Amino acid sequence: MANKETSTKGSGSEKVVKTDAEWRAILSPQQFHVLREKGTERAFTGEYCASHDRTMYVCAGCGQELFGSDAKYDSGSGWPSFTAPAAPSSVEVETDEGHGMVRTEVHCSRCGGHLGHVFPDGPSDAGGLRYCINSASLKATPGR
Repeated sequence: MANKETSTKGSGSEKVVKTDAEWRAILSPQQFHVLREKGTERAFTGEYCASHDRTMYVCAGCGQELFGSDAKYDSGSGWPSFTAPAAPSSVEVETDEGHGMVRTEVHCSRCGGHLGHVFPDGPSDAGGLRYCINSASLKATPGR
């Protein structure tokens, strides 16, 4: 069966749209759960939680650049934390009222994949935001 990925123009970048079956074919079960079902990995278990490598983190679903290692810091939360995305247009946010809380969900602006949440308790000298992101939603591109 041919790939039925479609791209549509939107807010300056091409949108990636795939069926659940197409996403399952290219993502691991954990990546699918996080990116497509808005799941989360357990704290302190993600591949990039303690990483200090110089890298650009891209979306595991579509490859869009999301966060640079220069914005990564150790928040102690158990998930990779960043002070800002690589470009403001690379992520989108929306209100998440699940699990009995009100939070701000962060997702990839290109494929809509769930990345994590953003909180207002980040370093004040870096804008005060903490992008709390699941490792499963990211891929590191070393040396960038």
